[in-house]
Amino acid sequence: MTIQTPLRPGTTKTGSIRSVDADRTAGRRGGTANWPVTVVLVLCALSILVPLYVTLTMAFKTTGQAVDGNAFSLPAPFSVDGFVQAWELTDFPRAFGVSVLVAAITVVGTILLASFTAFAIARNWDRRLFRWSFFYLLAAMFLPFPVLALSQVKLTGLAHLDNPFGVALLHVMFQLSFSVLLFTAFLRSIPAELEESARIDGASTGQVFWRLVFPLLAPMSATVGIFAFLASWNDFVMPSLITSDPALQTLPVLQQMFQTQFSNNYNVSFASYLMAMAPAIIVYLVTQRWVMAGVTQGAIK
Repeated sequence: MTIQTPLRPGTTKTGSIRSVDADRTAGRRGGTANWPVTVVLVLCALSILVPLYVTLTMAFKTTGQAVDGNAFSLPAPFSVDGFVQAWELTDFPRAFGVSVLVAAITVVGTILLASFTAFAIARNWDRRLFRWSFFYLLAAMFLPFPVLALSQVKLTGLAHLDNPFGVALLHVMFQLSFSVLLFTAFLRSIPAELEESARIDGASTGQVFWRLVFPLLAPMSATVGIFAFLASWNDFVMPSLITSDPALQTLPVLQQMFQTQFSNNYNVSFASYLMAMAPAIIVYLVTQRWVMAGVTQGAIK
């Protein structure tokens, strides 16, 4: 079935087609380019891409090429000796496993606790206790870990949590405030009528959350998970102060050894840095696409 668009008064069919084509052409051309903003964005991109390029080239160079003073030259020939030495010096599989364990506990714990808390606050906002709890969590955002470092080190030692599990627990606690803020804002956009219809059908509060609300939180859960993973994976201060056993340190802490013991082995140092940050870059790229897809699907539904 073909639907014909009615013509405007005084416009022929050919003129109407030309007008539509002209409008489409103008839309594709867009407005005038904002060159100051473009230049700033290009400079910001270069500030990330140039160090990344240097890291890649230095990691694949030999020791002689790494100290020749030309960091921007391509490796000739390519060498993986730096990766082999960094793998052995850092005991990479063990450190990688510890970092993955800490990051996984942080992501799962943050998503679950923050979603529980945000659901309770968003659906009981008219009660004073829940509003005060929300403001209390927001106030905690202004307390960074270095301010509370001494007390946290003391408490984790007394509770025998001076290990990766204690680090993951603290990561969850320090990510909770910002994550609750994001979840609460997202929950306010979900109509309460959906939950009321489920309760009429006999669903309990737990069933409403797990079967109805939590699946709708998938886009925001991915966003919270990205922030929690990056904060946990790249953290240096907290694991270095909390974990008492050097054999259970995470990758960022082990990178410190290359700034002291192996400061002249640039290829080994940059190879270790590249291996440590590669998982974070991969996870960010993959999950960022998933977040955008989830937001689009939610909008269509």
